[in-house]
Amino acid sequence: MVQTKIQKIERTVKLKIPVFEYGVIWEDPVSGHKVGCLDATKREDVLKLMGKEKSVLAIQDPPYNVEINDEFGSWPLERYIEWSERWIDNCIEVLDKNASLYIWLGADIRNNFQPLPDFMIMMRKKPLEAKNFITLRKQRGYGTQKNWMAVRQELLYYTKGNPVFNVEAEYTDIPKKTRGYYKEVNGKITENFERSKSSTIRAGNVWFDIQQVFYLLEENVEGCFAQKPLKAIERIMVASSKKGDLVADFFSHSGTTLIAAEKLKRRCFTIDISPTYCKITVARLLHYRRTGKTGWGRLKILNNDKNKILVDDETLLGGRTLFDLT
Repeated sequence: MVQTKIQKIERTVKLKIPVFEYGVIWEDPVSGHKVGCLDATKREDVLKLMGKEKSVLAIQDPPYNVEINDEFGSWPLERYIEWSERWIDNCIEVLDKNASLYIWLGADIRNNFQPLPDFMIMMRKKPLEAKNFITLRKQRGYGTQKNWMAVRQELLYYTKGNPVFNVEAEYTDIPKKTRGYYKEVNGKITENFERSKSSTIRAGNVWFDIQQVFYLLEENVEGCFAQKPLKAIERIMVASSKKGDLVADFFSHSGTTLIAAEKLKRRCFTIDISPTYCKITVARLLHYRRTGKTGWGRLKILNNDKNKILVDDETLLGGRTLFDLT
């Protein structure tokens, strides 16, 4: 009996991270996710990923057309908007008749707030309804001694048809910020801040209750410059989808949308044109399943300059568990 167990352990199949190159699509046998090394601006690539399926939610985080450590380039504005329009049209095509679209974007205070204004003008022509302009307040920002510090991250919210919106996703336990508003409660005059501890305070369209990702957080993927907080993606997902729904993400980067979908029992079809980010995305999912951890924290994962993974696959996956026994 003992010998049989030892033989089973010896026959354990190691969990492997797929090797990506352009055109490769990995299909997750556990939850039905897909990760493709594809081009979001090519209709045939997007249809190859989606097949005949439609998504009820798309969460997009494209490059913002600004230079970041030589990783993201800066194009003439007209070229960037033309590029954006191609992937937007592909995204709209694979949305269900009732669907939501969220787009993270930048407004560079050093460049006439672009590309946000021209992107919004471009979106006016699309068969979508503009629903909201959300701001995520970052704890760190940039600026000079002669200007206000830039600490906002822009998030555009559009809808197609009449999609679901679960208002409970907005509820937050962070206290209200405004002081000085008085009201009588049970015969006592109370200030607004005294009444602020409630489980049903709505975050609204200014999110100051979400921690920006930095190296001390477990979810951090060191070397991914555009990583969004998992809590922000989860808030979007809970508000605009249900369990079992399909979520699309054309710019996977660190794989946060995929992790949120796995945690919240949604399926995620995601792509990235970079084989490196595709591998990081799948590795992060498998690492989460192995360890329960949403990232690698302070471990240096990527080389900043060469977009190269610095650790081996076993380190990316974490320690082996019974999950690997097949």
